[in-house]
Amino acid sequence: MNNQPRLTLHIPEPPARPGDHPDFGGMKLPKAGETMRPDVDAAEPTMRDMPFGLIRVLDDGHNAVCPWDPHLEADVLHRGLRAMMLTRAFDDRLFRAHRQGKTSFYMKSTGEEAIAVAQSLMLDRRDMCFPTYRVLGWLMARGYPLLDLVNQIFSNAGDPLRGRQLPILYSARAYGFYSISGNLGSRFGHAVGWAMASAYKGDDRIALAYVGEGTTAEGGFHEALTFASVYRAPVILCVTNNQWAISSFSGIAGADETTFAAKALAYGIPGLRVDGNDFLAVWAATQWAAERARLNLGATLIELFTYRAAGHSTADDPAKYRPADEALQWPLGDPIERLKEHLIVRGEWDEERHAALQAALEDEVRAAVRAGEAIGTLGKSKPELGSMFEDVFKEPDWRVIEQRREMGV
Repeated sequence: MNNQPRLTLHIPEPPARPGDHPDFGGMKLPKAGETMRPDVDAAEPTMRDMPFGLIRVLDDGHNAVCPWDPHLEADVLHRGLRAMMLTRAFDDRLFRAHRQGKTSFYMKSTGEEAIAVAQSLMLDRRDMCFPTYRVLGWLMARGYPLLDLVNQIFSNAGDPLRGRQLPILYSARAYGFYSISGNLGSRFGHAVGWAMASAYKGDDRIALAYVGEGTTAEGGFHEALTFASVYRAPVILCVTNNQWAISSFSGIAGADETTFAAKALAYGIPGLRVDGNDFLAVWAATQWAAERARLNLGATLIELFTYRAAGHSTADDPAKYRPADEALQWPLGDPIERLKEHLIVRGEWDEERHAALQAALEDEVRAAVRAGEAIGTLGKSKPELGSMFEDVFKEPDWRVIEQRREMGV
C-alpha cells in the first residue's frame, strides 16, 4: 500500500483569470461548411459524430456556405438583424435604468441575440418556447410591446404580470413564450411534458426549451432527457453554452471532458453542436430538429456554443473572475456584426442604413422607457392591491373573500 500514489482531486480551472491574457488558441473550430448535414430522417446511430463537430454557415468572409445554408430571403435576415439590434438597444437602456435605481434587477443578452431571434422567427407561432432569462430576443422577433416589457421590469401599475414575477421573468402565452422561472432547469421538464401532451392529443405543435451549460449538472436536465427519449417527445432541447454560469466556468459542468451536445448520446437522441453567434447556423439546426420532431422522430439536443459578453446580471461583476477583454477575444465574433456583414456582402445592406436603424431603434426604446417612467418606476407605482386575489382560484373561496374584506378591496 505504501507504494501506491496519493489520491488527488481534480479542480477544473478556466484558461484565464483577471490580469491574464485571454487565449482561445487551443479551441478546435471546424471551418464553415465542414460539418455534415444528415438527412432529417436519418437513424440516430448513423450520426454519433455530430456532437463533436460545430455547425457553421458563415465563413470568415461572411459568405454562407453549404451544407447547412438555409438559403434565407433578405427580408427574413433584415427582420432578424432588426430584432437582434432592438434586443441589444433595450438591454443597454434598461441596464442603465437599473443603475439609476428605477428597477431592482436586470440581465443582458449581449452576445447571445442570434439564438433567441433565429429560433423565434424559424418556429411556428403556435409552438411553445420554454425560456431562460437571456431569451428576450424571442419576444423582440415577434413584436411584443416594448412598453409591456418596461412596465414588467419596473413592476409598476402597468405591469402585465401585476407584480407577480421578478423583473425580466416575462410571460407571454400569446407569443409562444412560457413563464420564465429562476429555478434552473425546471422548464426543461415542463417543455418535455408539454410536447408529450401535444403528441398525446394528436396536435401538430412542438416545444423548444433552454438551459445554460451549468444546469446540465442538475438532475432535472437528465430526467427531462429520459422522458424525451423514451416517449420520443416532439421537443428541441437547447443548452446555451455561453462559457460561464455566474462565476463558474463551463469546465465545472464538464466542458473539459466532452461537449454538452455529447450528452445526447447516452439517451439515444441526436446531438447537434452549433455556432451560437451565427444566425444562419442557429436557424438551420433548429429547422432540422423541428422537421425531425414533426415527423414523429423525437427530440434533438442542441448545444449553442456562444459567449456571455456581459455580466451574469446587475448583481455580478465579471471582472472579478475573468479577463476584462475576454469577450473581445472570443473567436466566433459578435452575432450582430456577423449578420450585418453577411447582408453587406450580399448587397442587401450598408453601413449608412445600419447606423440609421440603430438610431431609430434607440429612439423607439427611449420612448417606451419614458412611457413606463410616466406610469412609475420601482416603488413609485404598483399594481392595484386587489389584483393579488385574482387568478388564484377559478372561483374565489371563503378564504379569498374574507381576505379581500380584511384588506378593504
